[in-house]
Amino acid sequence: MHPERDERDGSRCPDKGGSADCARTFGALPVARGRAFARSWWGQAWLKALEDTALDGEQLRLGRRHARGGAVGAVSVRPGRITAVVQDRDHTRHRSDVLLQQLSAADWDRFLDMIADRAGHIAALLDRDMPPVLVEDAAAAGIELLPGIGDLEPECGCGAWDHCAHSAALCYQLARLLDQDPFVLLLLRGRGERELLDELQARSAARAVGPADADVAAERSGAGVPAAEAYAACDILPPLPAAPPPVDAPGAPPVLGGGTPPAPGVDVAALEFLIADTAARAQRLLADALSAWHPDSPPPAVLTPAQDAVRLAAACPGEAISARLAAGSGREARGLAAAVRAWELGGTAGLAVLEEDWTPGPEALARATGKLAAAWEDDEARPRLRVTRNRWTVIGGAAQLRYGRDGRWWPYRREGGRWVPAGPATDDPAAALAGLSAEG
Repeated sequence: MHPERDERDGSRCPDKGGSADCARTFGALPVARGRAFARSWWGQAWLKALEDTALDGEQLRLGRRHARGGAVGAVSVRPGRITAVVQDRDHTRHRSDVLLQQLSAADWDRFLDMIADRAGHIAALLDRDMPPVLVEDAAAAGIELLPGIGDLEPECGCGAWDHCAHSAALCYQLARLLDQDPFVLLLLRGRGERELLDELQARSAARAVGPADADVAAERSGAGVPAAEAYAACDILPPLPAAPPPVDAPGAPPVLGGGTPPAPGVDVAALEFLIADTAARAQRLLADALSAWHPDSPPPAVLTPAQDAVRLAAACPGEAISARLAAGSGREARGLAAAVRAWELGGTAGLAVLEEDWTPGPEALARATGKLAAAWEDDEARPRLRVTRNRWTVIGGAAQLRYGRDGRWWPYRREGGRWVPAGPATDDPAAALAGLSAEG
């Protein structure tokens, strides 16, 4: 059993019972046969933490059966803990809890500062979305929002010391709730939605102070260098320029068309599109450069010209510009459309799965084969699959699973004589195929 954590973390709940913002209860969810437990990437990350932690794959299989069959009762979520009663097939009921370490007060302070500096992150959360860049920015600031291996600690009335079928069922059910609302994860980490949004509003207002106030705050921060070093360098180093002010949004691009015809070979529409894209990228780079954690953040990976062409095409620049991007990246129109779809579903990782054909090594192949063997329940019909390198194709069907280098499964569908991406990556191959069947 694990001790309560409310006193040693960043939660501000006034007492064990919590306030209305410190605890949420969700009614029992309906039966979910034939559907994935998590469709969002953060819900899948939650399940990956469970599946990487649990020692007994049979308990996970039983947990999926309990969750799919409606055996999990109402789920209570509060800082550091989720709770539900899970019923076995013999109608025995067990209270099951899963614990997750809350963020410290210092972690919350850095996280809220990071969010307040990026209006796009606030907008995404309000839309019940958690884009990968938000989690990456948090990680760069030293904050792990999503659980990893060993982070989900079970407590169950059945007496099991590891994840049992009951705690596994609770985790699978919570993944469905996370799909609907990422604030559930933030509540688990210690802050309720209302409190979090109120603090973000206060920090955003504080950032509206004038430069003089900012200078005073900097002087009070206590940061600096030894006086001897400062005096030794003052004669040889020019003064540092003032940091540029932050930019809330890129400006409107100029209109280049006019009375004078363009020079031969100059595509005015393409040039305007590139100017707008450059301004948007510059605004994001400036926001990152002005953040407090920028010096400790690794630089982003540089896109290849072919990858950048897909990124540009994903912005829907119009038929003519898309045709130029396709030709410049060595693709034809349908190939570029498939690449854009892969980019939208998984960025550079999704694009690599579309365009790379690789053979998994013995260890990777064993992991993939093991996941396939455990993906379907005993009473479920298993599809017949033909394997070619990293691709498992349904025999006699138009569905395919591609195994990525990251150990996830990417669903593909055959359309017009070619394989095209059909959904985001998942750790569950059965769920990926079920999603294809539901959409088809």
